[in-house]
Amino acid sequence: MAHSPKITLVPGDITEQHVDAIVNAANSSLLGGGGVDGAIHRRGGPEILAECRALRAGHYGGGLPTGRAVATTAGRLPARWVVHTVGPVWSRDEDRSELLASCYRESLRIAAELGARTVAFPAVSAGVYGWPMEDAARIAVETVRSTQSAVEEVRFVLFDERAYRAFAEQVHSS
Repeated sequence: MAHSPKITLVPGDITEQHVDAIVNAANSSLLGGGGVDGAIHRRGGPEILAECRALRAGHYGGGLPTGRAVATTAGRLPARWVVHTVGPVWSRDEDRSELLASCYRESLRIAAELGARTVAFPAVSAGVYGWPMEDAARIAVETVRSTQSAVEEVRFVLFDERAYRAFAEQVHSS
């Protein structure tokens, strides 16, 4: 049954979350990188990279487009799946908010199709992609709240105090 998922906030490391699906803020290559992406690949092990390579050899030969999502095994992570999504790089000159919102909608859609009930998200695009944290939090929370999904809980796992405060302000302000 579709409903708005319950939102919880957790400080810490997304790779330690015991959930059905962990969302990876991936780059379009799907082959690992820095930040959350690198941590997920390192902790999850070679099984994740192997499935990402298979995706690249097939339907995603040119990489995963921004705003889209795709799932792989979670390897050694305490989850069943990793949902990889490619967030937009923030731009002062172009509004890319809809692409960022699409990351959350598409990740929830993929997770629900897999049967996931609990999903952990990082602050997509708010790291090296430069999205201002307060705006990233607003888009994330508004999008999850307005998305009807079979997913029961969305857990935003926030790496530092600044991110946690920005998300808490959005969750508690409305």
